Amino acid sequence: MFKQDSQRNLREELIAALVKAGISSPRLETDIILKYAAPLYPKITEAEQEKALTMLQRRLNHEPLDKIVGEREFYKSVFKVNQNVLTPRPDTEILVEEAINLLQEKQSGIVLDLGTGSGCILLSILQECSCMKGIGVDISEKALDVAKENAQRLGVEDRCTFQNCSWQQLEIANESIDMIVTNPPYIASQEIETLETEVKDYDPRVALDGGADGYKCYQEIAKIAPNILKKDGYILIEAGVEQAQKISEIFEKEGLVLHKIVKDLGGINRCVILKK
Repeated sequence: MFKQDSQRNLREELIAALVKAGISSPRLETDIILKYAAPLYPKITEAEQEKALTMLQRRLNHEPLDKIVGEREFYKSVFKVNQNVLTPRPDTEILVEEAINLLQEKQSGIVLDLGTGSGCILLSILQECSCMKGIGVDISEKALDVAKENAQRLGVEDRCTFQNCSWQQLEIANESIDMIVTNPPYIASQEIETLETEVKDYDPRVALDGGADGYKCYQEIAKIAPNILKKDGYILIEAGVEQAQKISEIFEKEGLVLHKIVKDLGGINRCVILKK
């Protein structure tokens, strides 16, 4: 356990420890730890100081900060997260923005989120598009528990339902869905152990593993998407680095038409959009 140096205040000690461990944004992360451990800091009780130091130790073990505090900001909201869901990442906000833009003219409809996890994609869309309803699907019941709580926290629980199943077991009528959104597992199985500790040790493996070549889930989704999408419906898909072109080809072989590929803020082709 990290021990406080009595010659310096707690905030400085946390910053110094994070810097030494090579944690990026040590001052920001320190302020987040203190916000959750000791809301009135610099006024702090012994119990709060102990909580802050315990949180620090977890972070020094490279546990992601959002998993430590139990929340993560994404798009315009704060989502509950834990070890059962993938950490929401800024790159995925591109998909949300594109979905909202495409739904602006809609008066009603249904958005289907395959592999919903925390629900951050689907629920962010529903918050902005009050005329839409949503269905979140995940093979993990524990992940769906998180998504359901987030739906309640964001006040959209009356407009969404959830299915605990694989996408091959979906109970969805043909040509009933206006839009599919998905951030499926896309890391090749053999590459998972090369990922940073924050990902490989703390994100659920089922949310990472895309099979031998990373395209297994895309191929599975491509088999069902054309059947359940309405005519002129869209599917928006998150892509890994250098995957976008092949993903578009996988879905085009099943009869969908490439609408566009959108880059994230880092210039990576991140969101593949196809139309029926």
